[in-house]
Amino acid sequence: VQLVESGGGLVQPVRSLRLSCAASGFTFSSFAMNCARQAPGKERELVATITNGGGSTNYADSVKGRFTIPRDNAKNTVYLQMNSLKPEDTAVYYCNAEAPPGYWGQGTQVTVSS
Repeated sequence: VQLVESGGGLVQPVRSLRLSCAASGFTFSSFAMNCARQAPGKERELVATITNGGGSTNYADSVKGRFTIPRDNAKNTVYLQMNSLKPEDTAVYYCNAEAPPGYWGQGTQVTVSS
């Protein structure tokens, strides 16, 4: 099983960034996917969740209205579209597959700074 995140980097406040998480090694379309983040000195925080078919999503209050988590089951990929970025969004972002026993990607750094 592999989850490979990409798309992180340095971005100015109020700009947008899209992260991608490419999955392989399991039946992607059968499992919900999550995106989480961990800022320095803080615990990992669940940011967004999407069901296996994409029909339902949930977001942390801190990102609601700014982030979306679409998925493309034909491409085995989930995305995190991040708009109106704030400095407090700075963190390493991870994707997680709910396929047992649970899998995590290696993470991608997002830094929001002017």
